[in-house]
Amino acid sequence: MCRKHGISEAAFYKWKAKFGGLEVSDAKRLKALEDENGKLKKLLAEAILDIAVLKDITVIPEKGDACRQTAGRGSCTVRCMG
Repeated sequence: MCRKHGISEAAFYKWKAKFGGLEVSDAKRLKALEDENGKLKKLLAEAILDIAVLKDITVIPEKGDACRQTAGRGSCTVRCMG
């Protein structure tokens, strides 16, 4: 049977262990859930990457903005551009 379909015996037994007791509808549902899980994992990875990038972005205020905010509370510690 494996030779007829061009698959190895190892692949056959791996498939049989995974899908052996399932009905066709159950196997289709399992495949759909695995696909959805893969998409969700990809979305999560992208969101984590976006958060990491946003944390790394340094915002430099325009000249005077940060200095005006800290006026009267000591020296300005933000390098103003301009």
